[in-house]
Amino acid sequence: MRRREFIALVGGTAAWPLAARAQQSGRVRRIGVLMGVAKDEPEGQARIAALREDLQKLGWIDGRNILIEERWAGGIDSVRAYTAEMVKLAPDLIVANGTPFVEALHQATRSIPIVFALSNDPVGLGHVASMAKPGGNITGFIFMELSLIGKWLELLKQMAPGVTRAALVFNPDTTPYYLPYLRSVETAGSPMPLDLKGAPVRDAAELEGLIETIAREAGGSLISPAGPFNIIHDRAIAGLAERLRLPAISIYRQFVMDGGLMAYGPESVDLFRRSAEYVDRILKGESPADLPVQAPTKFSFIINLKTAKLLGLTPPPTLLALADEVIE
Repeated sequence: MRRREFIALVGGTAAWPLAARAQQSGRVRRIGVLMGVAKDEPEGQARIAALREDLQKLGWIDGRNILIEERWAGGIDSVRAYTAEMVKLAPDLIVANGTPFVEALHQATRSIPIVFALSNDPVGLGHVASMAKPGGNITGFIFMELSLIGKWLELLKQMAPGVTRAALVFNPDTTPYYLPYLRSVETAGSPMPLDLKGAPVRDAAELEGLIETIAREAGGSLISPAGPFNIIHDRAIAGLAERLRLPAISIYRQFVMDGGLMAYGPESVDLFRRSAEYVDRILKGESPADLPVQAPTKFSFIINLKTAKLLGLTPPPTLLALADEVIE
């Protein structure tokens, strides 16, 4: 007999199970967690710790009334294998970190409830029907709205007034949503702080040559947005930008720790904390179909003064006043 009591969703919440009865019977619930980063990444460890901590606050304790099965994907190649493995385990619910895992799960199951954390463009990719009413077995918390790119351009221009253009470094295979955004910027013709161009890259071997090309032209800067490729190669991107004296900004806090100039973006740990509430509500009988997809509410801005000095930049007082953290 299968350990999970969830049945396939048919027409919204009508077919969702009576999870409360299972909870009263003392059954241990199984939660799968698919992490889109390597297990030794500090950011990933902080995320999973936050999820566990807030689940515990809600009464779900690993080893007592839940069992948490973790899988860590250090590269995109392992996403489908771990997805298939997790679906075969048939947990009561899966927490999915990152768009590639959500895409793979969307293809693999329409019955296991999915709560995603740090996925992007779920409506455009067809993972949910709408933000307000997901309508299926998937809901969660997006990481990045594309309007954030405009904010990065503004911050780069304020920090480095001599910069005239910015290259958005991304893998089009795992983050396809940047391509239509870049096309829309080209056709819109509306003024932006910097000239924005896409810098697609598919593997680590191409990365150094790409960033060297960006740095070779005067007035250049670099943006490292959300994406599995960028977080996996965060240290390499930050290190190359620092070595090549290239003003750069990322969505990831770790980027600044690794020598990048600035980071501005949602607090990923907070999104994992918030996802614990959805896990709790689904385990108690609510349907993902009725839980709206939510956007980030907490953001942080970090400046690396050591890198700024290396690049010959003096951050304006107004920018320093905005920073949540300054690394000296």
